[in-house]
Amino acid sequence: MSTATGTREVPEPRADVWRALAVLQPYCPVCDVSYVVEGSGRRTTFVAVAGRLEGEPPAGAPRGRIVEWVPGRQVGTELELTPETWTTRIELADTATGGTRVTMTVTHRPRRGSRPARWLLGRAARSMVRRTVESELDKVPAHVALVARGS
Repeated sequence: MSTATGTREVPEPRADVWRALAVLQPYCPVCDVSYVVEGSGRRTTFVAVAGRLEGEPPAGAPRGRIVEWVPGRQVGTELELTPETWTTRIELADTATGGTRVTMTVTHRPRRGSRPARWLLGRAARSMVRRTVESELDKVPAHVALVARGS
C-alpha cells in the first residue's frame, strides 16, 4: 500500500471549493472523465469512464463509492479497478484570508499479486501516488473556475 498527502491553498471560499471538488458532475472537462452517479452523500456510487460518455458505461468500467462525507469539509472516495483500489480523501479548511486550504490524501492498494511482487512494485507505486496527488492538487484552480463560470 502506498499513500501520499499534499496541500494547496486557493483564494476562493470553502463552499465554492466544495462544489468544485466534492459534487460529481456527469462530465468533468478538467479531468476528461464522465461519471454515472447514483445516490447522494455517503451512499453515492459511481462509474468513471475516460472521455465523454455516450450511452451506457462499458462493462468493466471502474466503479467507485463515497466512503466519507462531511458536507463542506471532507469527502472520501474509493475507486475499484481490477488489480487495485484507489482511495482519495479531500479535506477543506478555511484560511485566515477567506480562502480554502485543500488537503488531499491518495492511497493505492494493490489487490493482486504475491507479497514479493507487491514489494518490488512498492517504490514505483509510491512515486506514482505522489505524482497523482500533485497532479490532482494542480487541477484545483481549474475545477473551481468551472464552478465560478456555472459549468
